[in-house]
Amino acid sequence: MKYVNVVVENKSKHTDMIFTYRDCDSGAKTGDCVLIPFGRGNKTKRGFVFGITDAADCPEEKIKDIQGIDPNLCLSEEIIKTAAWMKQRYAITYSDAINCFLPPGKPAAEGKQKEPYKDIEGNYTQPDALTGEQRIAADAIKSAIDEGRQENFLIHGVTASGKTQVYMEVISECLDRGRTAIVLVPEISLTGQLIERFVGRFGKEAIAAMHSRLTQRERYDEWQRIRSGKAKIVIGARMGVFAPLANIGAIIMDEEHEASYKSDMTPKYDTVEIALKRTAAWGGVLVLGSATPSVTSYERCREGIYHLLTLKERYNKTPLPHIEIVDMREELRSGNMTIFSRRLFDAVSDALREGEQVILMQNRRGYSNFVSCRECGAVMKCPECGISLVYHKSSGSLECHYCGRKYRLPEKCPECGGRYLKHFGIGTEQVTEAVSKYFPDAVTARLDFDTVKKRCEMDRILSDFAKKKTDILVGTQLVAKGLDFDNVGVVGIIAADVTLNIPDFRSAERTFQLITQAAGRAGRGTKQGLVVVQTYEPDNYTFRFAKDNDYDDFFKEEIKLRKFMNYPPFGDIIMVSFTSADERDAVSAAARCEAYMKNALGSENKGNVLSHKPDTLFKGRDSFREYIVIKCPKNLGSDGNERNRYMFYLESFQRKLTDEKANVNITVDVNPYSIF
Repeated sequence: MKYVNVVVENKSKHTDMIFTYRDCDSGAKTGDCVLIPFGRGNKTKRGFVFGITDAADCPEEKIKDIQGIDPNLCLSEEIIKTAAWMKQRYAITYSDAINCFLPPGKPAAEGKQKEPYKDIEGNYTQPDALTGEQRIAADAIKSAIDEGRQENFLIHGVTASGKTQVYMEVISECLDRGRTAIVLVPEISLTGQLIERFVGRFGKEAIAAMHSRLTQRERYDEWQRIRSGKAKIVIGARMGVFAPLANIGAIIMDEEHEASYKSDMTPKYDTVEIALKRTAAWGGVLVLGSATPSVTSYERCREGIYHLLTLKERYNKTPLPHIEIVDMREELRSGNMTIFSRRLFDAVSDALREGEQVILMQNRRGYSNFVSCRECGAVMKCPECGISLVYHKSSGSLECHYCGRKYRLPEKCPECGGRYLKHFGIGTEQVTEAVSKYFPDAVTARLDFDTVKKRCEMDRILSDFAKKKTDILVGTQLVAKGLDFDNVGVVGIIAADVTLNIPDFRSAERTFQLITQAAGRAGRGTKQGLVVVQTYEPDNYTFRFAKDNDYDDFFKEEIKLRKFMNYPPFGDIIMVSFTSADERDAVSAAARCEAYMKNALGSENKGNVLSHKPDTLFKGRDSFREYIVIKCPKNLGSDGNERNRYMFYLESFQRKLTDEKANVNITVDVNPYSIF
């Protein structure tokens, strides 16, 4: 007799376990989607086979028979193993993990299958001739594919260095070897441009798209094309890493440094980690590309985990844009109270007069709650964590969102004694209004998440800018990510301090990346571009190195701070959130978890559980959220992986609350990009 171990498709944490069923004659195998009787009423449910066994560990009379197999949703054994790994890695349920790999929606009506990019025509082109640097990079990666070696590569290439051409060479090699490939981009807005280039090289039939702007039916149909083997190349945002491809030869992540590759929704996975797991399973290569690699990825190169490949020159030999740092303190002292420095105002005026386009970036839709001195530029920071303190208007206090310490808002600056302390309060909407006021003849568009809630809106804004129907594009970080326009002469960053002072240990890294990536949008034609960065902290090392496009020296400075504070890549930051309709339940669960973790970790590590008693935060209309933060040192456990031990204890506490039927939802987020 054969038995199958099944995970039931059910959101309840009470059923988050493996169930044993009897398989009399269906021939189910690992990964199959089976129909099973479940619960006291034997209601038919879907489940997925996680393993086959010849013996059952429960009484025979309690074991039920599977009812059949749903052939439309069967998965591979590799996907099942990855889902099981995700459950442990991110402290999530089996159902949350497996749902990442499943399509939403239903199939389109027979004969009416939609093409999500039907307007993209195959303008078939011959491969561009590679430069010497591109050829070296492509050959190194192709060699690993040829020999079936699982290798990891980081391409550190300046903006417009032609990384995409290297990607296409790698994919061509995969196809020649009968293998498949996944290409990921950080933003949905970039998929259209990329698909157009790939269709021109590989044809429309070989390519499938995966991202959240597709309708549910489009996503279902694309998923089936991928699973059936009709599509060999998947292009998408982070969800593309879960594409049901077999025999994966390469997973490519463009702009690998971007925060959007880290999911901020349950399950809170890291796309790089998933890609590493999947390429290892298939003996494929992982290729990360960026002009500003993440500090973690660059450190992995130093450790020998990744192979570093460099592209130091732009493909068309155009010089990198000239970057100017403007001291906004001097602007205030001279009486300029507008959001535009005189230098930026003049640069925009000159560009418009010469028929060039302008991009203005303000990396915030609303406002940022850090407090700074407008006279000397000093920012109020936590002396223990080195993180910007957050201003809470309700209490009038400053709070560290890492350790929970609270401080009174000082009456004067502790650095210079100045009394002009203020929190930032400008977003893209205000910038757009200012542009209309000072440049009334310019055609202006705004690109942020408020204006591009639909795919067609984003496509229209970008298309109009590409066709030069728009003179000035105002936006958040969306405008800095991989967009390619040849007529942009000036890029202005209105308030770089906003990113520099977010309450996140990566704030300096993100600011350097943002400036460099935004600069990459300028001067992509034949003329050198200009970037104007406005800040109240012009002496910060981040701006000093960004001005000279000096990533190596920035990395050396940043990695020292990370090591001193035991921040990633030298440790993990784990945020555990407790959400409940009852404020007392959320606060109580957080306090209990804090005590549980301190006791489980012992006296040596209990200090890594940071006490946290913030103002209760609202989530939605009728729920409350509390959280604790845990610092997990790297590789101190006897098994060589301390994180696994910490996650095991957190899962144990989750099960404890589930058994108690507590009215609290717990989520675990490792190395989050924001702590609210």
